[in-house]
Amino acid sequence: MSNVLSLIGREKPLFVDDIGSHEKKLTEIIASSTFLVLGGAGTIGQAVTKEIFKRAPLKLHVVDISENNMVELVRDIRSSFGYIQGDFQTFALDIGSIEYDAFIKSDGKYDYVLNLSALKHVRSEKDPFTLMRMIDVNILNTDKTILQSIENKTKKYFCVSTDKAANPVNMMGASKNIMEMFLMRRSEEISISTARFANVAFSDGSLLHSFNQRIQKRQPIVAPNDIKRYFVTPQESGELCLMSCIFGENRDIFFPKLSESLHLITFAEIAIRYLEGLGYKPHLCNSEDEARALSESLPEKGSWPCYFTKSDTTGEKDFEEFFTKKETLDMERFNNLGIIKNNAFYNSDLIIEFEQTIRQLKENRIWTKEEILQQFFKMIPDFAHKETGKYLDSKM
Repeated sequence: MSNVLSLIGREKPLFVDDIGSHEKKLTEIIASSTFLVLGGAGTIGQAVTKEIFKRAPLKLHVVDISENNMVELVRDIRSSFGYIQGDFQTFALDIGSIEYDAFIKSDGKYDYVLNLSALKHVRSEKDPFTLMRMIDVNILNTDKTILQSIENKTKKYFCVSTDKAANPVNMMGASKNIMEMFLMRRSEEISISTARFANVAFSDGSLLHSFNQRIQKRQPIVAPNDIKRYFVTPQESGELCLMSCIFGENRDIFFPKLSESLHLITFAEIAIRYLEGLGYKPHLCNSEDEARALSESLPEKGSWPCYFTKSDTTGEKDFEEFFTKKETLDMERFNNLGIIKNNAFYNSDLIIEFEQTIRQLKENRIWTKEEILQQFFKMIPDFAHKETGKYLDSKM
């Protein structure tokens, strides 16, 4: 963790004090409980799974659609922590499938269900088909798994949200904002908590993760130089989710408190630190073509071609926020964790209309991005969507 911390400009982990002061209770609860982790092979899912595993639960089942990532999770856990007496199993299943439903029907008895599955990329809103899958994964599958948890008398349901759900400007953030409305509806039948947090440094598919790929493939490093973001490490993301799941009250949304140690930093700044850590001097290029051409010769000379530009793609938020002015906060309970306190406020008619419209569009097997966007505006009237006509897939 220390290397990642230095790259994002920090000296110590965020939640050391809170984890330390609650460790005894955390371990007691986990060691006497059963867990289901959904989307457990992604970066955050793996981090959460490891936090649970190392505290020896009675049962820990992990579900994820990625068979390869699941294999790596098991290898990582065995190599780091070894074995537990509890029932630890992984299942390569699609949460939206009949096979998953059969899996839940075969047992389904868990004290805690943690849902980390999500379509998290802003680029996923570029076409209407991936966008519909985002609705499926981020909203409808969440609601389905909550209903299954209610039926199986699960004690607590945790679902990860995002900082981009606060005053969203992109469809991904809006989908999580709508998901939170669905959570509020179900919170009258089961205890639910969630978490909003920043970018997870070097998470699968992230820009920072791509730095590793670019170095291995001897390709230029490309990053925006005008967008600042908060970053947490993978382990911190796991700790935050676990604290919310175990200690969050019904409808609580946990988030990392801003402090001197959690500050905004640009992707370009991290890229420079990353390259310097590998012993390379960043060489700033004026175009993609120049950067590609220099990638063949510069590394031998101790430099690496970089192309840093201003962001002009759809859905990029100018700044990050974990909560809005309308939300009530509890900043006293933990040192480095803030909590948004919610009442069960939701519009049942709007939610039902959204469900029915999406279902009808899917049954018709034809829909446009505009039709989906229209439904998002109905759910979030002040949705500040920015459409520039440019998407990340059109960039290096």
